[in-house]
Amino acid sequence: MPRLTLVPTPIGNLKDLSERALEVLRAVDAVAAEDTRHSGQLLHLLGISKPLVSLHAHNEHQRVGALLDRMQREDLHVAVVSDAGTPGISDPGFLIVREALKREIEVDCLPGATAFVPALLLSGLPADRFVFEGFLPVKKGRQTRLAQLATEPRTLIFYESPHRVLRTLQDLELTFGAERPAAVARELTKLHQEVQRGTLQSLVHHFQAQPNLRGEFVLVVAGAD
Repeated sequence: MPRLTLVPTPIGNLKDLSERALEVLRAVDAVAAEDTRHSGQLLHLLGISKPLVSLHAHNEHQRVGALLDRMQREDLHVAVVSDAGTPGISDPGFLIVREALKREIEVDCLPGATAFVPALLLSGLPADRFVFEGFLPVKKGRQTRLAQLATEPRTLIFYESPHRVLRTLQDLELTFGAERPAAVARELTKLHQEVQRGTLQSLVHHFQAQPNLRGEFVLVVAGAD
């Protein structure tokens, strides 16, 4: 019977990969990867050789149908992995899960790394009720989304890339107010893990003085009073 398994991959150290994830990667017939080069290197380091299928944000609508057709035709077990973290959380994964369930293909998901959870807990902001927003729109709909979130009372969590993190902090400051408490985490679980806490205004000032930012960022912002 064909089967699809979402396999979280380490955000930091390779040793963080669970034994269950190793078992699945050794057992599957193929791996659908966000970046086949990155995942190929990971499998090589683990001593695992599997056929790789490219499945990322720019091709998943075209690839999902053909991949599921093949899984059903050849009775395949396929693992879905992203570059780091859990597939489907701001990474490819949702679409293939939805279509697999429509076809009554068995779907499983292993527990594992998700960057926003440690970022939320390390922020010092309320973690009992929160909203995960992922990446904000880059252009169209950005200001509308921010305006909608300005009065949200729950803690807000965003993902951001290094070359847009300052702009996003500035937009948040403008829309939410300079004194809104927030935290910015990057390189979570890695050697150079960093968490900056303060107001949106103080975080803007901090990152204005930081050239050549690297790594993926998680922004955690207090909800509205």
